Amino acid sequence: RTVLFAIALVLVACVWELWKLIAPAPGALVPRTDDRSMPHVWDIVRRLGDPERRGLDEPIWRTVLGYAWNTGKLALGGFALGGVVGIFLAVVMARWRVAERALLPWVIMSQTVPLIALAPQVISWSGRLSIGGWEWPRWLSVCVLAAFLAFFPIAVGTLRGLKSAPSAALELMDSYAASWWRTLVKLRFPAAVPYMVPAFKLAATLSVVGVIVAEISIGQSNGIGRAVISYLQTGSGDPAKIYAAVFGAALLGMALYGLVVLADTVVTRNRPKEGIT
Repeated sequence: RTVLFAIALVLVACVWELWKLIAPAPGALVPRTDDRSMPHVWDIVRRLGDPERRGLDEPIWRTVLGYAWNTGKLALGGFALGGVVGIFLAVVMARWRVAERALLPWVIMSQTVPLIALAPQVISWSGRLSIGGWEWPRWLSVCVLAAFLAFFPIAVGTLRGLKSAPSAALELMDSYAASWWRTLVKLRFPAAVPYMVPAFKLAATLSVVGVIVAEISIGQSNGIGRAVISYLQTGSGDPAKIYAAVFGAALLGMALYGLVVLADTVVTRNRPKEGIT
């Protein structure tokens, strides 16, 4: 997998340079391929070793890693919150069919709301919350926005998994007079693992997207989203700089994806292979 990933990166770089070489003149549907709009791959890689701005000694890749760390903590919080909400909704919908008919259309429709338009509203509402002197922090609003994207695949995937338990196994649990809760823990959730893992992988990457969009929308500092905005402002004179933030966001998404893969390996280490294929 590592070799294939490296080959894929090389192919993307080759396609990038080939398009710069053979692309037709820019028009309505053809983007510009000049060095200011599409810098060479080697210029982008070389820029990673230069400072973020003049007067600094730290290379930009280390600065971007710091931004990615701050964004990653918020993305992890949004991912966890989205997981709790998604699993809770899935259990409720699996328990009562009327709840599934009532909630599932709203769960699906929620993903049609543009996050960039929702972010200012969430900040406005949460800024008025104060409980016993505790005020709602701004970073928690970013986690909520990330959870808004993350909960959907978890809810749908977990619901499908909970309903995938074999009917013969369900009848066996009924013959033992097992409660619905015990059946859920002993049978339905183990059967749902192959469906939940892909959903969690997708939710992990979506939580990163949610945090970056929220940071851009509300001006959250010290994150990848803020770096994207500040680097774009100097893009005309330093076009390769913006790709440092792009690489940081991609690396962060891969890191959260890897955490889910690691958790999957730990959870299913004693599970028969035919049960997870």
